[in-house]
Amino acid sequence: MAYMSQEHKAKLAPTIKAICKKYGIKATLSVRNHSSLVLTVKQGNIDFVGNFNKVAGARHPDRFNPASGSIQVNTHWYHEHFDGRARKFLEEVIPAMKGPEFFDESDAMTDYFHCSHYIDVNIGKWDTPYALEK
Repeated sequence: MAYMSQEHKAKLAPTIKAICKKYGIKATLSVRNHSSLVLTVKQGNIDFVGNFNKVAGARHPDRFNPASGSIQVNTHWYHEHFDGRARKFLEEVIPAMKGPEFFDESDAMTDYFHCSHYIDVNIGKWDTPYALEK
């Protein structure tokens, strides 16, 4: 059963905050429903929305719906939806959010889900768009 505590978040937070600082990103880290670690990227100098629209739009032109001010990043397929600095940031922060104790023994074919915790990365929020600094 997925479980994320405030104590476990506190252990992972310094590494995640260092990565955000390295890339000039302002973000918050929270725990949702005692099962998910959530990183909400609020502002920075990486154009996540423009990059997502360019890369994902070129990859899936027939079923692409452009993002406007916020994105819920698919943490399993981010490497196909982003490139450049946006992808490099996600390549560093997602493993840091998993941490050394992460495991995922889920099997969707048998409807069995068992992992240490879930991770979510949000670029902006539904009511507060990501602020791109230039």
